[in-house]
Formats: sequence, C-alpha cells, structure tokens
Amino acid sequence: MSADEKFENATDKLGGQAKEGLGKATGDKETQAEGEAQQGKANAKEKLQDARDTVKGALGGLTGNKGDGPK
Repeated sequence: MSADEKFENATDKLGGQAKEGLGKATGDKETQAEGEAQQGKANAKEKLQDARDTVKGALGGLTGNKGDGPK
C-alpha cells in the first residue's frame, strides 16, 4: 500500500469517526450512520489493498521477481 493510499484511508477513517461522533452528540442517526459507513469503506479498502500486496508478493516469490525494479 502506497503512502498516498494509507493517508487517504486514514483521512477517511478520521472523517468517519468525526461524523459518527457528531451524529451521536446531536442525536442525528443519519450522520452517525454515514460516519460508520465511511469508516467501514476505509477499512474495506485497506483490507483489499493488503490482499493485493499479499498476492503480489506471493507471485513475486514464485517468479523470482522481488519488486526491486528492472534488472
């Protein structure tokens, strides 16, 4: 996962937490649910990217390509 992707996911998670907290504080169930959904989306993106990285690493191990760049 690139640094940009990590930053974007962290931003989405924090934004979702803030939205969820605001919804709880004001009793706005819709805003609270939006915040929870935003956090869930960020978590799903993170897990998907982790899975891609795992597959990429496994394929690299099978082919002998360690991702060091061109040889």
